[in-house]
Amino acid sequence: MTTRAPRLHYAWVVAAVALLVLLGSAGFRSTPSLMMDALNSEFGWSHATISAAVSVNLTLYGLTAPFAAALMDRFGVRLVVVCALLTISTGAGLTVLMTQSWQLMLCWGVLVGLGSGSMAGAFATTVSGRWFTARQGLVTGVLTAAGAAGNLVFMPLLAWLVEAHGWRTAVVVVSLSATVVAVPVLLLMRERPADLGLLPYGATEAPPLPETRGSALARSLRVLRDAAHHRAFWLLVGSFAICGATTAGLVGTHFIPAAHDHGMPVTTAASLLALVGVFDVLGTIASGWFTDRFDSRGLLIAYYALRGISLLFLPQLLSGSLKPPILAFVIFYGLDWVATVPPTVALCRQHFGADAPIVFGWVLAGHQIGAAIVAGLAGLARDRFGDYDLAWYSAGGLCAVAVLLCLALGRRPGVAPVVA
Repeated sequence: MTTRAPRLHYAWVVAAVALLVLLGSAGFRSTPSLMMDALNSEFGWSHATISAAVSVNLTLYGLTAPFAAALMDRFGVRLVVVCALLTISTGAGLTVLMTQSWQLMLCWGVLVGLGSGSMAGAFATTVSGRWFTARQGLVTGVLTAAGAAGNLVFMPLLAWLVEAHGWRTAVVVVSLSATVVAVPVLLLMRERPADLGLLPYGATEAPPLPETRGSALARSLRVLRDAAHHRAFWLLVGSFAICGATTAGLVGTHFIPAAHDHGMPVTTAASLLALVGVFDVLGTIASGWFTDRFDSRGLLIAYYALRGISLLFLPQLLSGSLKPPILAFVIFYGLDWVATVPPTVALCRQHFGADAPIVFGWVLAGHQIGAAIVAGLAGLARDRFGDYDLAWYSAGGLCAVAVLLCLALGRRPGVAPVVA
């Protein structure tokens, strides 16, 4: 008697769990931008001081990613993700007790940074690489959109909580949400298709298992050492650092206070950033679909060029009320927000094969370091000049540099294995 194959491949269940986790745990990274005015009023901390905590968060978010990928290979996705969520919950929850700026650095900078970094690109890249041979770009795009857009979509709720009930209520909600979303990971997440007697979705033969013996730290550093000998690695790191600088570092951290400087209410500015998140979902999923079909290098060139142009216009668009030009920017910029991720992941797979999740973790570290530097510098510029205009124009120039770096990548190499 022939056993009928299941209609729904379990890869889609794993992807759905990953999607839920990335959506449900969203909101924690950008919460400090919503609290800038509240923390300034209560404690007298400057924009630069609060931005410094965001910079620590973003730096650790990036530096944790490559080690998290190796830890997932060594100890399993489920254990690493649950520990990461509980670390985020602890860090966010402890901020309700803080009275000194160093405590903001420790709780939101260090603990939330380490926890969020453990689920950064490593989670989405590992899930799509282990469970999918077909539709890798699309799944990467969907999961990336969930993490980035969810972070923005929750901002109006958090902004309302900050204004109506105080910033402590908002961080308690963030802490609880990070704990709740650990439940579906424990119940439904599985490590590999082979655990269920399955092949990856779209595969015709079982992929080889990656190296899991020895220290995750040693493996991450070995992969970095090997990748560092390739020109493509540094070009990807450089371009992705600019991606982080012009998204999470600048817009994600400073758009709300910049709009507020022009007289726009915080809740309205947060709603605009949430709208960026809505269109980010569409743009990133579309980018994943394009990545499965077109040259990833060409996609990156187009994305960075369009992003740079939009940022150059932003200083003239900000005002105290909603007008069609700022809505047009939000839609346009939203479509481009993290559309760079699927083609960047694809280029890592093409150049580095089975080590791609860890390589992408190091590339993501560059992304977050770029974000951290600009988050801090933009806060200093605001304190020094009284506005963010210099930051917006500089970001437009950086996007032009990213275009040049992608042009220097040259044509795509022969496609390497896409297993993870």
